[in-house]
Amino acid sequence: MKTTGYDSAAVPYREVTDRHGRVYRIGESDRDVMGRARWTMVLFPWMGMLGISSSEYAFTSAEDTLHEAHLWSSGHIFWLMGVWVFFQAAVAFPAGQLRESGRLPARYAMLLGALGTVLGYLSLAFAPNVAVAYLGFGMCSGIGAGLVYATCVNMVGKWYPERKGGKTGMVNGGFAYGSVPFVFLFTSYMDLSNYRSVLVAVGLVCCAVVACAGWFFQDPPKNWWPPHVDPLAPTDDPKIRRALQKNPPAPRQYTPREAARTPVLWMMWFCLLCTAGINIFGIAFQVPFGKDMGFAGGIVATAMSLKAIVNGTGRGVIGWISDRYGRRNTLVVVCVVLGTAQFGVLVSGQMGSMPFFLFCSMVSGFGGGAIFPLFAAMTADYFGENNNASNYGMVYSSKLVSGLVGSGVGSVVVGAWDYEGAFVLAGGIGLASAVLALFLRAPGRPRARRRIVPNPHPLGEEMA
Repeated sequence: MKTTGYDSAAVPYREVTDRHGRVYRIGESDRDVMGRARWTMVLFPWMGMLGISSSEYAFTSAEDTLHEAHLWSSGHIFWLMGVWVFFQAAVAFPAGQLRESGRLPARYAMLLGALGTVLGYLSLAFAPNVAVAYLGFGMCSGIGAGLVYATCVNMVGKWYPERKGGKTGMVNGGFAYGSVPFVFLFTSYMDLSNYRSVLVAVGLVCCAVVACAGWFFQDPPKNWWPPHVDPLAPTDDPKIRRALQKNPPAPRQYTPREAARTPVLWMMWFCLLCTAGINIFGIAFQVPFGKDMGFAGGIVATAMSLKAIVNGTGRGVIGWISDRYGRRNTLVVVCVVLGTAQFGVLVSGQMGSMPFFLFCSMVSGFGGGAIFPLFAAMTADYFGENNNASNYGMVYSSKLVSGLVGSGVGSVVVGAWDYEGAFVLAGGIGLASAVLALFLRAPGRPRARRRIVPNPHPLGEEMA
């Protein structure tokens, strides 16, 4: 019998090992570890994600005002978003390494993220030239958002290792629908007379939300497992039993070096690159595409808001669905939906059908949002929770490329092939991603094979 090292109380725990050699630390409840229920570690990460959502999902809604205020070209606006996404993804792996080593506690990661968020909005408000915007918004805000995103998403999986899909999806959803009021604010209210005060106010509010949520963050001990769920025996709870059957825990805890040696991690990396690129392409170009197709600005803002709402809601719903039907199977369906929706957005715009455009926008938002919690939960399912911040950081680093491709290169493709060629290409990539997802399997877990017993009496053999 061992005891924890917490100052508040010495709570007994024990470590058990399953048939694969994975260690589970059981005996300590969530209240023993941090003095409160673990559902709070869903609430506070969700709040943190709300605080950073406007930087990605609402930014392009401010395109017209920023263009007029600073005389930045539309190309700069889209590349600013691409640089933001680049740094947001670039920080995921090093932040995970610092987090897992204990050199960057979750609370400090969140406070740094809050600082980066407000610096980004201040640079948009007062930048004397576009280079300052790239530095302040693209780099500082992107790094801050990356710290918050990586910390929030991985925190939930650690506290809910037995049923992480729905919880991870709910937290991930905050990254989308938290931007809804800012889409309308930037589209309908902000103009040349008030853009600086609006941007500063938004930056301060988002900073406060992230900092307040992050103050309550705390990691569980390594290998922690909830005491009411026996990791070595089937549980009586049908929801937990189904989730563990469809998404069994990783056979062992993979270090980042070990995970990087498995082909499946890089297949996940490439699949996320493709699907995230489609999602960012839709965020960046749905507003200008709708305007070019003749839809009123209010309709386009509504479409973008619905996209963000469904994007966020879809993340929570898809996590719950993946707990019931399996992460990989759900991912295949999501990729098909995401790819098909791109053709729908294009056709609806060409037809001038506002209801169809709104519907396809929502479907695209659902597919684009659902991929992120799926990959976050799948990484923990395949490689374990102990190093999930680093391992998911490697997978999520594909957004380094997808951000630049979806936004920056997307503008080049639109210029060369028009919207028709760009949306057709995005749809084809989505469908190809569904095929790739079929080959994703947890490393180290033996495949279940039926034992084939030879027929002792082959067909046509005479019985003695």
